[in-house]
Amino acid sequence: MWLVSFLQNSLPAFSSVCSEDVVLIVLMKLRLNVQNYDIAARFDISPTTVSEILNRCIPIIAKQLKFMIHWPEKEDIIRTLPKVFKPKCRNARTIIDCTEIFIERPGNLTARASTWSNYKHHNTLKYLVAITPLGAISFISRAFGGRTSDKIVTQRSGFLDLLENGDLVLADRGFLISEEVTSRNCFLAIPAFTKGQSQLTQQQVETSRAMSRVRIHVERAIGRLKNFKILSTLMSISMVPHCDSILTICSAICNLQPKLVK
Repeated sequence: MWLVSFLQNSLPAFSSVCSEDVVLIVLMKLRLNVQNYDIAARFDISPTTVSEILNRCIPIIAKQLKFMIHWPEKEDIIRTLPKVFKPKCRNARTIIDCTEIFIERPGNLTARASTWSNYKHHNTLKYLVAITPLGAISFISRAFGGRTSDKIVTQRSGFLDLLENGDLVLADRGFLISEEVTSRNCFLAIPAFTKGQSQLTQQQVETSRAMSRVRIHVERAIGRLKNFKILSTLMSISMVPHCDSILTICSAICNLQPKLVK
């Protein structure tokens, strides 16, 4: 109901649907990813009206809720740093990971090639997601084709421009961005590689375990996002142009939930 009251003055008017139902239709589409004719039957309106509501309102709602995806000041991160970070990751500013969204196969051959993910063996869109140590989503990139590497996504997303001197970024092994992070006087922490060694040292093992305990929270945050079926099942081509807006809305709603890390 807070979303309804916050959004209703920004939404266009529809003769057959009240503003409360407009918000509900958009949220149902994102949460359930049901067909438009299903939603039309539930609200006793035409599928054409449902399509019009989604196409007109999703960008508006995303614009209104974008402020909820906030990159906090370093002082706020330090002040609210959870205990689990303090032994090994006291300077942690953010945890990052990439996530992929399955989409219908594009008809355009260029789009089909650029969205093909060898990792997922499907056409996907890829996003960089960053969270605060408390688990709030603090940054989401624009969409990239599924064939784009994690490194390129990070370089081109604008994420690196948010870092400040001394920040510690936690990431997985696939993020080969050490030079880019170091050039900003920041630090990248990723799980240790054996790199020709027969095994890791005891210190490397302990550090990797400590990192795993905190890095898992970005996977939990992405798991919250994927509770929206439109992000975890096959997204129709008609919804792909709204994908950035959809992720913004879902991320904002996730940030309304209780914090992930205590």
